[in-house]
Amino acid sequence: MAPAITLAADKLSVANTGFMLICSALVLIMTPGLAFFYGGMVRVKSTLNMLMMSFISMGIVTILWVLYGFSMAFGTDHGSFIGWESDFVGWTGIDKADIWSGYTIPVLAFAVFQMMFAIITPALISGAIADRVKFSAWALFVALWATVVYFPVAHWVWGTGGWAFELGVIDFAGGTAVHINAGAAALGVILVIGKRVGFKKDPMRPHSLPLVMLGAGLLWFGWFGFNAGSWLGNDDGVGSLMFVNTQIATAAAMLAWLIYEKIRHGAFTTLGAASGAVAGLVAITPSGGAVTPIGAIAVGVIAGVLCAMAVGLKYKLGYDDSLDVVGVHLVGGVVGSLLIGFFASGKGQSDVEGLFYGGNADQLWKQCAGVFAVLAYSLIASAVLAFLLDKTIGMRVDEDEEISGIDQAEHAETAYDFSGAGGGAARTSAPAAVGAESKKVDA
Repeated sequence: MAPAITLAADKLSVANTGFMLICSALVLIMTPGLAFFYGGMVRVKSTLNMLMMSFISMGIVTILWVLYGFSMAFGTDHGSFIGWESDFVGWTGIDKADIWSGYTIPVLAFAVFQMMFAIITPALISGAIADRVKFSAWALFVALWATVVYFPVAHWVWGTGGWAFELGVIDFAGGTAVHINAGAAALGVILVIGKRVGFKKDPMRPHSLPLVMLGAGLLWFGWFGFNAGSWLGNDDGVGSLMFVNTQIATAAAMLAWLIYEKIRHGAFTTLGAASGAVAGLVAITPSGGAVTPIGAIAVGVIAGVLCAMAVGLKYKLGYDDSLDVVGVHLVGGVVGSLLIGFFASGKGQSDVEGLFYGGNADQLWKQCAGVFAVLAYSLIASAVLAFLLDKTIGMRVDEDEEISGIDQAEHAETAYDFSGAGGGAARTSAPAAVGAESKKVDA
């Protein structure tokens, strides 16, 4: 995405506008998909909390994006680090007929599309801190993190004048701004709040793999809007290339993950299939507009294997990344972003060529600058925010509440109500019992 930040009277395209509104809806459905994906991966007692941690982001970030987030991310550049445009504050100065400069879609269509990116990014973090965080503290963290981290980083990467954008860092749809950003934040937060009770001792298996697969399917479906929509139109075929590469890389990563875990652990698991698909989606997000379909296969295979290897690091290094946000999103985002420096073909979104296509190392160094700057900033800023919240209102629930179940403690509900189970059996046994007593009396 490389929009300008001024308005111009370009001609509106009905086709591109309709396409962008559909893509916006597709990106939105990714957040409930993420909720199901995460919700199935936790134990029963944390299911509702995981769903709510994603859903609350839809509420909080929507309001903040309208009030000032869009202005901070895509307003007039200030010092290459932040944007600001008074007309974008509260969207009071945006008319329905205003066209996003250099494109053929309304400003409102672009703004709402970007809103969906802003919503899902903090929701991604929630998987790393499953089972142990107060819902009120999480909600406040989402608001602060979006303001301090996501809005500025989005400006760096996609806003005209942002330092990464001006440097030439390629991030088609969010490898740095979304996935590395969220993955590094997840690592920063879990280093502050600590491990779950029973980590590496108690079994913490997914309670519903069908729910995980449903969530992965919704993510895969919605990701086409996430990726293909990021070109903001269909006038030159780049969006179609991104759509195709999204499918190819995801399939390749899923197969690579499954083969790796069969060799390493002896089985093809449904969790591995779902996780591999997500790893491929993450890795192709920054790179899909720059690589060929063959390049997309390579990106997917490399990401599938490396992410599968990375998820086990938490046991070796001792950090409790509950649902593998670091292993999949951080590692997948880094892999996909850096591989642009190798596999960029010069025939996609730009004429930039990677090392394997006759180019030099210039683009690789640019990708490194974007990757590690976002990683460092997000990790440090997120850790600081978590530390401040932990020392003020407290981030974690009580140990007894964590053990008994965060759903009941934080939401006064449970995901599954079994109170009526067995009722039918009790009713059918009653007549037999009565009959037996009658026989005794008669005797």
